[in-house]
Amino acid sequence: MTLAHEQMPRGAYSVPRHDWTRTQVAELFALPFPELLFRAALVHRENFDPAEVQISTLLSIKTGGCQEDCAYCPQSAKYDTGVQAEKLMGLDRVLAEARAAKDAGAQRFCMGAAWREPKDRDLDQVCAMVEGVKALGMETCVTLGMLTGQQARRLKTAGLDYYNHNLDTSPEYYGAIITTRSYQERLDTLGHVREAGIHVCCGGIVGMGEELADRVGMIATLASLPQHPESVPINMLVKVEGTPLADTQALDPLDFVRTIAVARISMPGSVVRLSAGREDMSEETQALCFLAGANSIFYGPKLLTTPNPGRDRDMALLDKLGMRAMT
Repeated sequence: MTLAHEQMPRGAYSVPRHDWTRTQVAELFALPFPELLFRAALVHRENFDPAEVQISTLLSIKTGGCQEDCAYCPQSAKYDTGVQAEKLMGLDRVLAEARAAKDAGAQRFCMGAAWREPKDRDLDQVCAMVEGVKALGMETCVTLGMLTGQQARRLKTAGLDYYNHNLDTSPEYYGAIITTRSYQERLDTLGHVREAGIHVCCGGIVGMGEELADRVGMIATLASLPQHPESVPINMLVKVEGTPLADTQALDPLDFVRTIAVARISMPGSVVRLSAGREDMSEETQALCFLAGANSIFYGPKLLTTPNPGRDRDMALLDKLGMRAMT
């Protein structure tokens, strides 16, 4: 009898495993939808308060002009998307944004820069931002592209809590999305971050034209890391005119919910973030994602350069569902 058809005893998936096979992950995806959500909800309840959602704010501290060719990204200099290259934001402005986010209820402040990798002089400024945000009493997260081990250690010394570096998709489909950075380079950066003692934020994007097997491969890769990412963002592609994926067929919302549920089951102790794409999701789809084990969102009008639901809309939805912000 296979994993997918065994009766699931209480606590069966609450102890993290790191030996998930693609066959086992595929069997989870293949479960009847009610059974999959039931299992995911059980795992969620055994590890988290199902009524709590971790709230984060994401700020683009350096927008546009990136030399990478990520097919989904409007910040790539290789595509004409109307996003203009900007210089690194000043410290005072970043801290003002962080204070506003904290006042609005954010627990974590995330800063993203459109770089292939940061230069050391850039890292000096980012470390000052991390120190300043930490001084406000917030968790800190940055995403800066590839890192060396030395750069990761510098960020740790500055007080960085989380580093975001997504795998994006499966190893097999990766080359259809990005050619300027290898999958192994992404894994190497994750290794540098982990070795420096920084928490890992790592997930992927679905709806990029991939097959189910690629969603399976992405989750299996994440769930087989020696230590699961503490935060796992699952993004729905936000289609932007001018990028190669602008005309990609939309993913069925229930397939997105399935991806959330499988991530929850296979990485029981991770915070699973319902990330990009919520602007176009119905309240019902988002509610199903929370039921399936998502327990983190970004709020604010933008995710780097793409639209995101406003704070009032998010708080109204959480209130309607009887949910609250994690403290």
